[in-house]
Amino acid sequence: MKIRFTSRGVRVRIDDLELAALIRGERLTVQVDWPAGGWMLNLDPHGDGVQGSGGHLNIGLRGCLALLTDPQREGVTLDGPPRVDVEKDFGPQHV
Repeated sequence: MKIRFTSRGVRVRIDDLELAALIRGERLTVQVDWPAGGWMLNLDPHGDGVQGSGGHLNIGLRGCLALLTDPQREGVTLDGPPRVDVEKDFGPQHV
């Protein structure tokens, strides 16, 4: 999973294996810890909406997972706050 903070919100790019894990109902987590703090982002296929607290951001994909699996779509946007774009980043690395 690739994560980028922008002036508009958060951009998350997932590969084909990560999308398959979400479809299987698995939660994806990226976490960075440092002394007296840290940051975590969860993509939750069973949750709804965007919730953040401190350094934790939970992104619920239940309502839009079907859209994300559509091969004609590049991704989905959750309005938040913050706004979160979840995009597919499929390359030849897993073919």
